Amino acid sequence: MSIEKRLKELGIVLPEPPAAVAAYVPSLRAGDLVFTSGQLPFSQGELQYRGIMGKDLSLDEGAAAARLCMLNALAVLGKELGNLDRIEKIVRLVGYVRCTDDFADQPGVLNGASQLLLDIFGRAGRHTRMALGVNALPLGASVELALTVLVRK
Repeated sequence: MSIEKRLKELGIVLPEPPAAVAAYVPSLRAGDLVFTSGQLPFSQGELQYRGIMGKDLSLDEGAAAARLCMLNALAVLGKELGNLDRIEKIVRLVGYVRCTDDFADQPGVLNGASQLLLDIFGRAGRHTRMALGVNALPLGASVELALTVLVRK
């Protein structure tokens, strides 16, 4: 099944890909790999889920923020590749969670993004992952993530 059909089946509409807001590009291809820049939880040009995990936001809100970041990453990849069906494999997800010093469920937050990849890509969506806690993220965002994918030849 094509990824476009799978997205429709899941009721998912990808957003417009966020533009770069500084001196970088949203994605870059190097051989058979494509890397996205960090994606924040933007929806219709507005940052969602500002705050600190363990203080301002629940685990469910953090997972929703990670899912929204992933939708933006997929939109960036769609623009770069012209079609998400060109993705052979999701290779790596790196996620940063803005959190209190004692918050220890960064993996639970990033599951919002990881589960979305599995739902869309099936086995090809299985990936390696880093879930890191940090004290600050751009614009006060609660989550930022970057994705690396393998592209079909």
